Amino acid sequence: MQKTDLTAVRQSVSLAKGLPNAHYIDPTVYQEEKHALLFDQWAGLSVAADVPTPGDAIPLTFLGLPLLLLRDREGQVRVFQNTCRHRGMILVEHPTKIEGAIRCPYHSWCYATDGRLVSTPHVGGPGQNTHEDIKRSELGLIEIRSHIWRDVVWINVNNNAPEFPVAMADAMERWKEFEQPLFHGGEDSRFNLEVNCNWKLAVENYCESYHLPWVHPGLNSYSRLEDHYNIEKPGTYSGQGTLVYRQLADDSGGVFPDFANLSSQWDSAAEYLAIYPNVLLGTHRDHAFAIILVPEGPEATIEKIHLYYPVADTDPHLRQKNTTQWKLVFEEDVFVVEGMQRGRHGLAFDGGKFSPAMDGPTHCFHDWAAQQIETKRQARHAAE
Repeated sequence: MQKTDLTAVRQSVSLAKGLPNAHYIDPTVYQEEKHALLFDQWAGLSVAADVPTPGDAIPLTFLGLPLLLLRDREGQVRVFQNTCRHRGMILVEHPTKIEGAIRCPYHSWCYATDGRLVSTPHVGGPGQNTHEDIKRSELGLIEIRSHIWRDVVWINVNNNAPEFPVAMADAMERWKEFEQPLFHGGEDSRFNLEVNCNWKLAVENYCESYHLPWVHPGLNSYSRLEDHYNIEKPGTYSGQGTLVYRQLADDSGGVFPDFANLSSQWDSAAEYLAIYPNVLLGTHRDHAFAIILVPEGPEATIEKIHLYYPVADTDPHLRQKNTTQWKLVFEEDVFVVEGMQRGRHGLAFDGGKFSPAMDGPTHCFHDWAAQQIETKRQARHAAE
């Protein structure tokens, strides 16, 4: 594989270029980034609300990797490779409720919801369910390292990232006031957007407010460009905040309840963080959201959006109104990220020029991506 030149990307924002075109359209670079940017990091897979009760299980595919998200008998959310340890058969094809064990449909090897191999029928011959060379204790499901924060199920596929509280310490400290229960709004508080762009473009667009006046005129009418500020934490996250957050109200003036014991700064402020690599979070005094970007190839992404509230029971009409409002905002971004994707096929495009005043959060993400890729390349070279 021919390496892209990332020297210009690693410059200061005033001098830097963006990532080269190949990082958005080339299948071989996509495969390189799969490990350097997603498998080596704490990436978002799903949300715990997708498996609300013990026994709930959902098969997922993450960059070609077959996974099984489930809540075990003890209530712990786990992620396993959705592959039988016998002959590699896919274990679960559709969302299901596991009443007993996870049974392989091929030869009926069975696994407990904590991953233990518990049954191997006829493995020693007809009627013989054990064999001295089949050590069940060594043949449990392959568990993928995972952690739950803000209901997002984060996974570290290559098992080489720092512990989650260490890796995410800065973001967790920034929003420590919101370290309190989050309640998913339910079916009316989730939706997907399928967009024809590389997943990184969705991150880049989300973490800057520069485009507000032209792409989100409705939002900009009360939360203006000049009300926003950049957020940059090199190596971890970047994003934007606003000093003017207007609570959504129903026809009689009713609003959602607030999160408890917030400081006064959140009376009218809100923040939006792109947590590298692929999770976009938003928090407000009365609700929050999580967007998980699922890459579907170099030029396709599924955005999975979930909305949360401080209490379990919120007004369904106001909740639906909030979902509709956010869906409109996020849909307004689709033509932008898809347009940038098409633009990356322009052979003479050189990665673009950043505005030092407005594009700091986006450059922060580019610099992080380039650093991870270079680190992975150096490790691979050292191993050769």
